[in-house]
Amino acid sequence: MKLSLVIPCYNEEGNVQKFVEVISQTFKNKIFNYELIFINDGSQDDTLNKLKELCNNSDQNIKIINFSRNFGKEAGMYAGLKEAKGDYITIIDADLQQDPNYVLKMVKILDEHEEYDSVVAYQDRRKESGVLTFFKDTFYKIINRLSEVEFVMGASDFRTFRRSMVNSILDMKEYYRFSKGIFSWVGFNNYYMSYDVHNRLSGTTKWSFWKLFKYAIDGIVSFTTTPLRLATILGLIVSLLSLIYLIIVIIQKLFFSIEIEGYATIVTLILFLGGIQLLCIGIIGEYLGRTYVETKNRPLYIIREVIDNQKGKINDTKNKKNL
Repeated sequence: MKLSLVIPCYNEEGNVQKFVEVISQTFKNKIFNYELIFINDGSQDDTLNKLKELCNNSDQNIKIINFSRNFGKEAGMYAGLKEAKGDYITIIDADLQQDPNYVLKMVKILDEHEEYDSVVAYQDRRKESGVLTFFKDTFYKIINRLSEVEFVMGASDFRTFRRSMVNSILDMKEYYRFSKGIFSWVGFNNYYMSYDVHNRLSGTTKWSFWKLFKYAIDGIVSFTTTPLRLATILGLIVSLLSLIYLIIVIIQKLFFSIEIEGYATIVTLILFLGGIQLLCIGIIGEYLGRTYVETKNRPLYIIREVIDNQKGKINDTKNKKNL
């Protein structure tokens, strides 16, 4: 198998049929042997039935991995990479914001340049609001300062890997996954290719500002322990300032007979120190909570069924667990 396309899907009923048609037209007489791996990530609409119809009626190699519930895009990408058989593996969205013609360019780059292990698509010009762009740029600046791993600004999950790089990614089985960081952490040589994002064919984006914020926290916590060090440093600074202030108060009282206002000072210090303590406890709790979940060794996802028209049959794997 030359190429595997991994397509995570969540409520994409209006997109999957057109996606398969565009892939067929784009790859016709241009590309080799390929497979389409759709991951139905607990969709609440008619996505699964649409995928089953495509699987039964299409002459393309289609496999459907149907999760038992919504486990998130990170789990979907990992499941797709694990099931992929191709020498090259591409992660692409089903909403056609990412033009399949770029996949042909990625494959050509890998064919012609053995020194590259993956081709990464990034947005040179973002079609987002100024506020969202500002926060994304700020995130990249912060995480690049805190982490030992380099994060390229604007790099997307839309990328094509060689099999050797995918095998290394699959070796990293942590529950809390931040794939952009994992892709960078495993190393290898990456070629960065700019691309233009199209408008969604149907539906709305699944990424709200709050989800993006949580995703950013996942990235920072997953790839650096600097916040723990900051909590320690902050505690030391506050303790030092408190000691200095205590000395000042004693000197004022003993040598200058200055009356010290007690109530306001105490309340202010209690609130300030209490806030610092809660912040530090929250940072520590974030890391401890993730450690607790990891020790449970729960699967990243559970597959309800696998539908594979390459084999001409439906494999029912209810309650099948996958690491």
